[in-house]
Amino acid sequence: MTNKVQLYNTLTRKIEAFVPFNPNQVKIYTCGPTVYSRAHIGNLAAYIYWDLLVRVLEANDYQVKRILNLTDVGHLSSDGDEGEDKLEKGARKTGKSVWGVAEEYIETFQKDFRKLNLKEPAIWARATDYIKQDEELVERLREQEVTYETHDGIYFDTSKFPHYADFARLDLAGLQAGKRVDFSSEKRNPSDFAVWKFIQPGEKHDMRWHFLGHDGYPGWHLECSSIIHAELGETIDIHTGGIDHIPVHHSNEIAQSEVAFEKHLAKYWLHCNHLTIDGEKISKSLGNVYAVSDLEERGFSPMDFKMWVLQGHYQSERNFSFRDLEAARKRRLNWRNLIAKCYQGECNESNNGADFATVLETVNHNLNSAEAIVAIEDAEHKDLIFWRKVDQLFGLNLLEDAADIDYDARKMIADFNTERAKKNYQKSDQLREQLAERNLRIIEQDGKQYWQYIK
Repeated sequence: MTNKVQLYNTLTRKIEAFVPFNPNQVKIYTCGPTVYSRAHIGNLAAYIYWDLLVRVLEANDYQVKRILNLTDVGHLSSDGDEGEDKLEKGARKTGKSVWGVAEEYIETFQKDFRKLNLKEPAIWARATDYIKQDEELVERLREQEVTYETHDGIYFDTSKFPHYADFARLDLAGLQAGKRVDFSSEKRNPSDFAVWKFIQPGEKHDMRWHFLGHDGYPGWHLECSSIIHAELGETIDIHTGGIDHIPVHHSNEIAQSEVAFEKHLAKYWLHCNHLTIDGEKISKSLGNVYAVSDLEERGFSPMDFKMWVLQGHYQSERNFSFRDLEAARKRRLNWRNLIAKCYQGECNESNNGADFATVLETVNHNLNSAEAIVAIEDAEHKDLIFWRKVDQLFGLNLLEDAADIDYDARKMIADFNTERAKKNYQKSDQLREQLAERNLRIIEQDGKQYWQYIK
């Protein structure tokens, strides 16, 4: 049995053995949120998957350095460089400044991130902190003569990068024939993209920097290349994102980075699939946009949602429903009550880690958390050492939310048994209610008495 990590690489379209450039430090970049509104559960599912990636690598004794960016400028409402900047749009809706909108939603995103017990990145990289690096990158691209200027910005000429279509398997001829919606007559190719946008006369745009004789701001795609180069170097081990990033955002990142630095941007590319809700796309117009706080208001823990996400595979399209979330809540509660049994002397003793080794081997195969959960439930030896390792792997706060009971609770249970033996049912019922207020109940099972968590 080995614990060799294998990952599906979008670059090659196959599962490959993971071999980092430097075994002492794995470098990962995660495409983060555009902070113009609150992240919904579909957004957050992706960060749960990439948290699993970090935890799996660490369980295999790798040291991980991960950067997660926060897009606070430059992401237009269309990925094709059209429309309004999303931060400006958010500011217009709320009446706040763009800086205020960014601060508010960075704070709420990080709060939800921590509620889900996700491992903190080494750096939270805000796009506006890398404007100097953006300008330097644009200058490098201009020197390579792969850009051209239009009235509204500096564009990357994708025809100058022969491998542009390779990553996403794009049909550039078909794209040329069909054009794109709102295809600009100044763009040489439909796939060309802005690396720097100029602010037009009369255009409201509070975030602006004077560069190349104009007030402007960086294109959305530029920030990732700048941040990666500044914080992780020219080539990283793993780049993560959603499948929607493949045809535009990540293809553009690859083009500008590899032309500028003449090296591959990343060795492995991982992409997670979409989340739907009751079979529908997540949309404000459908009223199915749920935040973590919405789940909490319905009585669910963020850890219940995390359990639901981990019950599926990151490459599968997932359909969320509250019925399935309730099933995940019950599974996590059952695990916590198995831990409670350990405190009561009812755990099977460890088999020298063999059961957890099976769990780790399973999840090592392309982050297969769904199969690993089955392996956890099938394991015969589940003592506190086993559960502690499971908790480190999945970050479900199992031991924190299944702590041993204190002296007062133990006394209540003893008093309950005394009063029940005396057939003083009124008093024993009162004690049962007091235990319930502590989220505890007493059950009889196989002729023995146990305490359990209620929720």
